[in-house]
Amino acid sequence: MKTVDARTVPPMENPHGVKASRIYDTPHAQVVHITLEPGQSLKRHVTPVDVFFYVVEGTGVVEIGDEKKEVGPDTLIDSPAKIPHCWYNEGDSVLRFLVAKVPRPVESTKLI
Repeated sequence: MKTVDARTVPPMENPHGVKASRIYDTPHAQVVHITLEPGQSLKRHVTPVDVFFYVVEGTGVVEIGDEKKEVGPDTLIDSPAKIPHCWYNEGDSVLRFLVAKVPRPVESTKLI
């Protein structure tokens, strides 16, 4: 059995300049654990595959296409392929969420 403590996986470089750690990576899917400190955000971008987000801790604003919504812990958000999306932590506490990409992308995410 393989287990991963997401809080101990070293962060990877990313165009958003935030703490992001790849905690699952197989030929079929990929999961990234993202931590946004208060005031941080992800840059608006497009992912070439379907994505879903799962909020682990905190409250944030997710924007997908023309929709924006504040979400909190234990919320799953669907984000279809090739639709612009981003996240904002406008609160006073840490926001942590998982990003699951299915299938595992072979193209890079594009900032817009």
